Amino acid sequence: MVMKNVKNAHYYQIDNKVKNITAGKGVEILESKVAYKKYPWVRKYLKEKPSKGYFIWVKKQVDFPLMTCISLASYKSIQKLSNLLVVEEGLDIKANAFCNALKNDLCGVHQANGIVILKKGAKLEYLHLHSWGEKDLVEPNYEFYLEKDSQLNYYYKNFDPPKELNFKNYFEAQENSQVNLKVYLLGRKTRVKLEEILDLKGKNSKGLITLKLVADKKSNLEAISKITAFNQNTGHLECQGLLIDDGSSISLVPNLVCKNKKAQLTHEASIGKISEEELTYLRTRGLTEKQAINLIINGFLEK
Repeated sequence: MVMKNVKNAHYYQIDNKVKNITAGKGVEILESKVAYKKYPWVRKYLKEKPSKGYFIWVKKQVDFPLMTCISLASYKSIQKLSNLLVVEEGLDIKANAFCNALKNDLCGVHQANGIVILKKGAKLEYLHLHSWGEKDLVEPNYEFYLEKDSQLNYYYKNFDPPKELNFKNYFEAQENSQVNLKVYLLGRKTRVKLEEILDLKGKNSKGLITLKLVADKKSNLEAISKITAFNQNTGHLECQGLLIDDGSSISLVPNLVCKNKKAQLTHEASIGKISEEELTYLRTRGLTEKQAINLIINGFLEK
């Protein structure tokens, strides 16, 4: 996966050096440590003084997507980031976040703690793209807080996984807010643990979690997904796994917790393999076995 024009990102960091910060009208962008010092209210969200990472405060409506890019470039580089994104009331915002390794054998470490705040009536479409080297360790931990009437569409895609990925997301939805989370991941020679936790706190808040995971080339993928309804809520969890080889494994653990008799929570979970009939058909159309498998994987992840 490649993001075009990453050098023009509003926040651009390589290893632990910030290369560019460009804030458009209506948006304030700072290094986290600067914002921590400048605004006392930031300390409510960032409990400890950060050393690296970004602060983005969207104060007015903008007509462009916010872009951040954080890259590993040096051998055994270690990133420890604290990120904060705040979207003010009633704004409709798009954001693209790209994190990657510029080489395949860096043995780097990327650790990120991120907090996203959506104020009353705010909407955020958040595209999160990851692309790593085969020897990297990646540990993102993100929290999303949705105030009344807000809406989040969060898409995470990773088709170039690291050696080890531990990814945890927490979502808290207040009254009439909506969370739509979609995760697409292709595992090859990797160990992945995903944890998605959605707390539907406010009345009439809604949530949808969709996971599509592919395990290939001795990959071990584990996904733990939990939706809790505290009020009159609606939630659905859909987990799908595709196992490519016998040396890989997929574990899907859906968990629904209902604490209100008027809530409705549902889930679907399935793990399958590539259909021999489909594979044979594609081979008869002139594709090699590898080409046919890649085509099926791409189709599964794009549906």
